[in-house]
Amino acid sequence: MPRRYPVPSAPSGGVPGESAPDFPGDLRSEVIQSRDNKWLKAFRAALRGGGPDPDEPIGVEGPKLVEEAFCAGLDAAALLVSAAGESELLRILYAAGQTEKGIPRSRILRTTDKLFASVAGTETPQGVAALFRRHEWRFEDLLHGAPSRDGDLRGDAPLVIVLAGVQDPGNVGTIMRSAEAFGATGAIAARGTADPWSPKAVRASAGSALRLPLLRGMAVPTTLVQLRVAGLKIYAATSKSKADEQAEHKHREQPTHAEKTRLTAELSGPSAIFIGSEGHGLPPEVEHAADALISVPISESVESLNAAVAASIVLYEAAKHRRTHSNGR
Repeated sequence: MPRRYPVPSAPSGGVPGESAPDFPGDLRSEVIQSRDNKWLKAFRAALRGGGPDPDEPIGVEGPKLVEEAFCAGLDAAALLVSAAGESELLRILYAAGQTEKGIPRSRILRTTDKLFASVAGTETPQGVAALFRRHEWRFEDLLHGAPSRDGDLRGDAPLVIVLAGVQDPGNVGTIMRSAEAFGATGAIAARGTADPWSPKAVRASAGSALRLPLLRGMAVPTTLVQLRVAGLKIYAATSKSKADEQAEHKHREQPTHAEKTRLTAELSGPSAIFIGSEGHGLPPEVEHAADALISVPISESVESLNAAVAASIVLYEAAKHRRTHSNGR
């Protein structure tokens, strides 16, 4: 992981003279030409790291994702553009202009395509990246969902997706995308889960990780307690086969409450769905505390589903339950 640098307090240009984007009007500025420039160090750490520390910005790369971040209302610390991203600049600035804070002209930075590639986290950089300050979500936000554009909160019952040990950032991002698509009000990336705000996860989420109310780093026991206090039912997604369950049941005198309610989950009410790691599944305390275990029927020849695929199916099922309940009501 690259060495981390704090966000500089002021922009720093290099020496002029290199061909650069044809910025409109007075948006022209000097071209950063030094690899050791403090802004490039900050971008390199953000775009190639595993996710921001509490005092660090989120690194977002690519014109579409940068535009999405502005539209999500995130506060931009800096925008970096090279010649390759020149054609996207006006559209991005328009999106920034629709927000309350926008972006100061002094934080619109220019560099060469070569130096941009040296800080980028993708193999084929598009010449646009930005640093955004994190949104400070509260636990209550996860129960209500993100505000809509007119300022009203969602009226649905809480649906929180909890990732407990999902270690692949691509899977984490895909789950964030599915969570937003299927109406989740919030997400928790419990301790041991890849950072949803890491560059790879943000790309895999297609911007959902920037919009969905999200908490990171909570311990699983603390998460369970807070969800219980908030009145949510706990559902644990498990990959165990029916044969495995029956074998385990033979060694226990009494079935657990979760086993009694297996596959009878009613997901239309306030719910929290736990998704475990790709290799080890959920921590035992989650399955023991769950109101129900949820398993996706699959062919016997397949051992298990990818964590993101399983989460997406369960979230779709939850959305279907909620539509049916809403229509019936």
